[in-house]
Amino acid sequence: MKNKENTGIVIPYFNAKDHIVSVVKKAVEYSSHIVIVNDCSLDKLPVKELSGFSNVTIIKTQKNIGVGGATKLGFEFLEKIKQVRVIVKLDADDQMDTSFIPELVKPIFNNRADFVKGNRFRDYKALNKMPKLRRFGNLFLSFLSKVATGYWHCFDFNNGFFAISTKSLKQINKLSLANNYFFETSLIGELYFQRAGIKEIAMPAIYGDEKSNMSLVRMPFLFSINLFKKFIKRILKAYFIYDFNIGTIYLLFGLPMFIGGIIYGAYKWWYFLNNNLLAPLGTIMISSLLIILGFQLVLQAIQFDIMNTPKTNNE
Repeated sequence: MKNKENTGIVIPYFNAKDHIVSVVKKAVEYSSHIVIVNDCSLDKLPVKELSGFSNVTIIKTQKNIGVGGATKLGFEFLEKIKQVRVIVKLDADDQMDTSFIPELVKPIFNNRADFVKGNRFRDYKALNKMPKLRRFGNLFLSFLSKVATGYWHCFDFNNGFFAISTKSLKQINKLSLANNYFFETSLIGELYFQRAGIKEIAMPAIYGDEKSNMSLVRMPFLFSINLFKKFIKRILKAYFIYDFNIGTIYLLFGLPMFIGGIIYGAYKWWYFLNNNLLAPLGTIMISSLLIILGFQLVLQAIQFDIMNTPKTNNE
């Protein structure tokens, strides 16, 4: 592959002994700098088989730090290699088609994007093969992730198959990146403050006999809390700290009017109901106008936020 010397690949490893060798065999075709981060896996890493690859480095964590933490450790290692300009994150369970790597890294090498990720929802055939529960969860979380990160044109935020420029990576505050399965979304959220251009390419996911380490019970709760925190952080920074624009005005007036209208209307409704009185027309109109005008201003703020999505260089 062209730019093989300038491409690094990080593979976080945990309980994937049946797939890791196959993954590395495919990865060496596209990169001369591959790092496997053994995150205290319960399954032994097949070091003997992997020692046959001269361009593969193995790092072991002192304790289990999660897929995000292991990936960050791999990032730090590859960032120190001067030749590496683009880093690809590849899972160890062989769910990702490595033939898409050239397509992932090309826009970054051509200065068309800073971050390129896969999107399994643009391939209808691949979407049908995705387990229904996982499909629904990804659809729902992807919409919430749009709101939280500000990248309204993106989807499938939980797809861990991506490429990022080392230039953008070095500018990110890595302490703000999650160590768990929220890692990909938190990374995209941090890229927003750089106004980094993100491009998506359609690709299928491969589902075989691998077992996911993700808890379907904990993940919705975990993601909801983290997405809310990410959303609040983004709004504060983008509209009140780093900038002050028309979107700020919409929020400053729209939210108080909308919330105030609801509270005022609910209180008056409760008051007149408990006193067996008819609510005056003026009271009803005040509450209605506050809610309607506030809601319209909030909608304008959302519209402005969508239009303000960071663009790639060819957009």
